[in-house]
Amino acid sequence: LDVSLAIEKVLHKEFRDPGLAPAPLLEHLVAAGCLGRKTGRGFREYARR
Repeated sequence: LDVSLAIEKVLHKEFRDPGLAPAPLLEHLVAAGCLGRKTGRGFREYARR
């Protein structure tokens, strides 16, 4: 999710389009350390292997 957030930030800065602003939920998840498969948590929890 951190990669998605970084991409959204670059697109928003480059095109100055409010519709490309990073989603607040995504910012919250990344700030909380929920990075998706990297951490096993994100929009969902991933099973550890």
